[in-house]
Amino acid sequence: MSGPKGPRTPARRARRAAARAITLLLCALLALLPAGPAAAEGEGVQDQEWGLKAVNAKEAWKTTKGRGVTVAVLDTGVDSDHPDLRNNARGGKDLLRMGAGKGDREWARHGTAMAGIIAGHGHGPNGRDGVIGVAPQARILPVRVLLEDSDPQRRKARKARGAALADGIRWAADHGADVINLSLGDDSRSAHPDAREDAAVRYAQRKGAVVVASAGNGGEDGDHVSYPAAYPGVIAVAAVDRYGARAAFSTRRWYATVAAPGKDIVIADPDRTYYEGWGTSAACAFVSGAVALVRAAHPELSPAQIKELIADTARNTPEGGRSDAVGTGVVDPSAAIEMGSHLKPRKQRPRVHSYAEEHFGTGPGGGGGSSGWVATGAAVLGLLLIACAFAIRSGLSLRHLRLLRPRPTGPSAHSAVWRHDGSGGSRSEDREDGRPAS
Repeated sequence: MSGPKGPRTPARRARRAAARAITLLLCALLALLPAGPAAAEGEGVQDQEWGLKAVNAKEAWKTTKGRGVTVAVLDTGVDSDHPDLRNNARGGKDLLRMGAGKGDREWARHGTAMAGIIAGHGHGPNGRDGVIGVAPQARILPVRVLLEDSDPQRRKARKARGAALADGIRWAADHGADVINLSLGDDSRSAHPDAREDAAVRYAQRKGAVVVASAGNGGEDGDHVSYPAAYPGVIAVAAVDRYGARAAFSTRRWYATVAAPGKDIVIADPDRTYYEGWGTSAACAFVSGAVALVRAAHPELSPAQIKELIADTARNTPEGGRSDAVGTGVVDPSAAIEMGSHLKPRKQRPRVHSYAEEHFGTGPGGGGGSSGWVATGAAVLGLLLIACAFAIRSGLSLRHLRLLRPRPTGPSAHSAVWRHDGSGGSRSEDREDGRPAS
């Protein structure tokens, strides 16, 4: 226990800010209490899963429940022996090789919760107990890239395994992942893009994997940009409550693709008790399950086409067709499956958009992708030289040339810069809280 609080000096405020920046944005499961015999056995919890109705899952199940699709869950690990996940979660990879082990209280809590939302199949007679996921017949591929917030070795893992997230994305893509769920992110003030992670996302997309990430839980703390949600091509997911309104904690940014349930969500836990949690982590898991259903129905479509389908068929679309708060609305896999029947498959094309268009200065070192920045810079420089030559020949002023430059989009893209704190650490997860399911 800490002693009495002293005056808030600048140094102390800095330490508190640093601690907040590296706090795992997970369900704060340490705050949870036992839920009683019924919740411990999973009896009646499916009646509380309002999220399945919100995303129109049962209508999509008339076509598919996700059989044949693999969803990689990059998280704190997944309890593959959980009765709601048994036979659905198999294999996987531990890229940390440190921290809590199976059976410890600090092991696989957040990851198991997300896997249950995606592909839980319940248990007991006719599967009536426990949680049912959006795609209950999909396969879960666990990839451990983070430690729980309560794990004593969390800080050490950040320093020693700084490339775990990027490596995990590539590993998942190489081992058959059709969907990659990233219920994690950094939405602190110091958040910055990482070249290794961005390159890994592009690699996974070229391999045919759809990457889904939580938009961030900074809605009440500055709406800071969150990565990996902000990487181009990623389906970034905001959170709504049971009434379809944006959850107050959900980050509002230009990269939001769609929204999904993220408040009062029933989640499974390795201790075999069921809880209620909140956060864009949960919303991300709902969309990963929805994407799994669409992939099962239309395996021939590219990741870019899947993202377009998910965005174009969302329900409760905000005025104007889109907003930073909820993207194009609440995900609807049934509508996406229907519209997908009318699409002609196209190959995943190399991404034209580059962070060189929005970020200036030197990017973080290490990992792949450095040659991509050099090539992009050379191309931009060449275009500028051609434009200057044309201006001199045509008598245009430099003022006119400035007006011809592409402008970054989004509410704060003009202030976005490459930043690197030198830590090399992978970043934090969704700050979330929870309470027992009653």
